[in-house]
Amino acid sequence: MSKKEILSKTEAYVRNKLEGEGSGHDWWHIHRVRNTALKLGQEEKADLFVVELATLLHDIADHKFHGGDEEIGPATAREWLSNLNTDESVINHVCEIIRDVSFKGAEVETPMKTMEGKVVQDADRLDAIGAIGIARAFAYGGHKGRELHNPNIQPESHDSFDSYKKSAGPTVNHFYEKLFLLKDRMNTASGRKLAEQRHQFMKEFVERFLEEWDGNDEL
Repeated sequence: MSKKEILSKTEAYVRNKLEGEGSGHDWWHIHRVRNTALKLGQEEKADLFVVELATLLHDIADHKFHGGDEEIGPATAREWLSNLNTDESVINHVCEIIRDVSFKGAEVETPMKTMEGKVVQDADRLDAIGAIGIARAFAYGGHKGRELHNPNIQPESHDSFDSYKKSAGPTVNHFYEKLFLLKDRMNTASGRKLAEQRHQFMKEFVERFLEEWDGNDEL
């Protein structure tokens, strides 16, 4: 099977599985991350076939929706790609990216081993910040039944993936626990450029949110 056919079949598979999902981890998240990753990958001279496959499959079985199982995503991707007779080295590379791509806590290092992994991680993180990142944060918080904000619950700096996965704080805390940290964790020069403006917009939003929360916005 050609690379084009593998990508086409994989896109249809992922779209069918994730379309209409309401927590911000839907098909359109995949679509945006793929477009961003291909743009970054071209700039960074990465293998675009691996980049595109990894972005299409990176949330095919997210641990957040499978009881915290960190291996179900790579296992699901491996089974799918094996059924398409994809080259074993490509399968291994894609599965490694899927296994390592997620943010795992403020105090947990998440290095990517290859340029393709760095590009995919940057693209995924870019979709978690800025205007779309704000929308996705509150969509996921609502999906999980979390408060918008509770000034009596302070943000945490998680020192393990397990503690991060168990976190159930208000959505505004998530900005301090993850989203505000992503700008400085970009792997690529092109990712850092895009992150700067998205980060600034997000900071201004939270500042305004807290002003309105306390009734301190100006008349």
